[in-house]
Order: sequence, then C-alpha cells, then structure tokens
Amino acid sequence: MIDVNSWSIDQWYLYSLIFLAICMILYLFFGDIVDGIGEGIPFFNPTVILAFLTFFTALGFIFETFTSLSSILIAVISAVISFVIDILMYYFILVPLKSAEVSMAYNEESLGGQVGKVIVPIPIDGFGEVVVETVNGIISKRATSYDHVSIPYDSKVLIVEVKEGTLYVKEYEPLF
Repeated sequence: MIDVNSWSIDQWYLYSLIFLAICMILYLFFGDIVDGIGEGIPFFNPTVILAFLTFFTALGFIFETFTSLSSILIAVISAVISFVIDILMYYFILVPLKSAEVSMAYNEESLGGQVGKVIVPIPIDGFGEVVVETVNGIISKRATSYDHVSIPYDSKVLIVEVKEGTLYVKEYEPLF
C-alpha cells in the first residue's frame, strides 16, 4: 500500500503532473464528449482548467526542486503565473480557434459570382465542366451555358447561379 502521507511536496507536484498528463491524453481522444459541458461559461472549459492545473503543478515542481522558497509562496507564485498563462492562452489561442472556419466543406450557393475556367467545352444546349479555385481547394463541377451559347475550352466563365448541382455560367468579361 502506498503511504501518501510520507510524500514530500515536490512528489505531490510530480505525481499530480503525471496524472494531469494522462488526463490531457484522455481528453485529446475523448474531448468531444466533455466539450458540451461548459458551453455557456467560457472559463469552465476543460481545456482551460486542465491547462491551468498542468501549468500550476509543473511550475510548483520546478520551483520546489530548484528554489528554497517556502511551499506556500511557491504555490501562490505558481498560481499567479499559471493564471496569466491560462488567460493568454484562452484569448490568443482558444478564442481565435473557436471562431475560425472549422469546415472545409462548401455549399453550392457560395459558388455563385465566382470565376471559373472551362476544362470541358460547353455546347449550346449541353453540359461541360468548369474548375473553380476556392480557399478550400479546386472544385470541378458540371456546367451549362446561362445564355445558351457555346463556350470553348480554357475560357474564363462567371458563375451566375447554381441549380441542382449544375453551374449556370456565362463568359467572363473583366471590367478592365
């Protein structure tokens, strides 16, 4: 049986740090289950809490090992530094990541108004193919002429509308 009463304070910090590292690894794999808990309260985010505790125990262990300060002073210093690091991490890493676009998907309505390039010629009353470069990558879609005119290979086209997965395009005429 382990006698936890005989542990020194730096052992407490070290074992807590090991336990928190295991918790972070588990959170990495199962974090989506836990993420819904703190949706309304920004600082009740498991990532923020785990980061604070990890910084606190790591700093406590380092200060206990390499300084001769009192344990209470070390705990206070570690808590203050961890709090500052945690706030910086929350506002400069987590908030921007949360507001960033998380999906690489696109919807067809977002293609309207973009310029593409014909890779398969579009006949008068038929279908060809157009490539559109977006921030998500290159998309090739079936296309037909909006004005019922043929559009040759390698022409630039403007996407007028999208219906049922088909791009309705017309030849692109730049203003300048």
